[in-house]
Amino acid sequence: MEFQLDTHGEMLMEQYRERIHVYERLSHLADEALRKALDAQHVKVTAMEHRIKTESSLAGKLELKGAKYRTLDDVTDIVGMRVVTFYSADVDKVAAIVNEVFQVDWNNSVDKRKLHRLDSFGYNSLHYICKLPKSVVDDPNMPLLNELRFEIQMRTALQHVWSTLDHDTAYKGNVKIPNEYRRQFNRLAGMLELIDEEFSRLRNTLTEYSRQMLALEASGRLDEVYLNVDTFRRYIEAQPFARLNQRIASINQAELYPAPMMPYLRVLQKLGFETLGDVNRLIDEHSNDAYRLAVLQLGTTDLDILSENIGIQNLCYVYVLKRGGGPAELCEIYDWLNGYDSGNMVLAKQLFEQARTLNFMTP
Repeated sequence: MEFQLDTHGEMLMEQYRERIHVYERLSHLADEALRKALDAQHVKVTAMEHRIKTESSLAGKLELKGAKYRTLDDVTDIVGMRVVTFYSADVDKVAAIVNEVFQVDWNNSVDKRKLHRLDSFGYNSLHYICKLPKSVVDDPNMPLLNELRFEIQMRTALQHVWSTLDHDTAYKGNVKIPNEYRRQFNRLAGMLELIDEEFSRLRNTLTEYSRQMLALEASGRLDEVYLNVDTFRRYIEAQPFARLNQRIASINQAELYPAPMMPYLRVLQKLGFETLGDVNRLIDEHSNDAYRLAVLQLGTTDLDILSENIGIQNLCYVYVLKRGGGPAELCEIYDWLNGYDSGNMVLAKQLFEQARTLNFMTP
């Protein structure tokens, strides 16, 4: 594509070609420095990219706005970076880190989130114009690395998606989009902005909920801690079934080997357990009977290797049996753990027959 550039524009383009190797190094150094800083602060982003404006892109810009730029240094987005975050609050975290790593040109930086225009959602990026400080690079052979400015755009994933879709759909060719269609775009933008805010609000709510659950666990008020993946994982880290496991292992002087406990979360939930307090009572009230059931299972065998889920497994069996459950209910536990199999009922019937001699099974 041919561009109509005046003498000043051609001069800037020639300067751009002479500096391209500096822009390339600047782009990589800035990207590396920011990634390292984000990792150090444990800030996760959904995407991060850097680019150098192409020759044709710069020429097009100079053709339209060439008189605006006295020197090539006035074109602050030849080197550009974009950081896409999951949540709007993370945009501010990234901005704070950018301010620590680079020298920010506040006079030319802009927070487009403050525009509050109806059609601005997809363009609500935070734009910082920056320079590399000598703490990042100090190369006497390439002083321009500390002098050239570059742009960093920070936005949320939904803002990024909307920006891409809006640009692709609404600005194709030179056809003016009718107001009725632009109004539909603006309505969708408003919906996405609301979703963006709600995701952030929900994350804050869940974070606070997690803090409350941790505080309840620490205080021992387990009846107020709902049973879910996170709370059960933390609970089993304290090895609440270890004592019962050791008692069962002592029957045959068996060795215990690690085995996953998390599959039993589903069993506990299916059996009606709602809080960690319920699980604690299961251990307190039924461990003796779970041990007695293990004696029946292992006493006439020479098994000397047992999995660490033997304790919770027998607790679940005993819980079902003491509530009048039979082979069908025991079979459900096998199904929940291992998936449906016709052999599960055979195992359940064998277990039921073994347990019938225990006192808690006597009518």
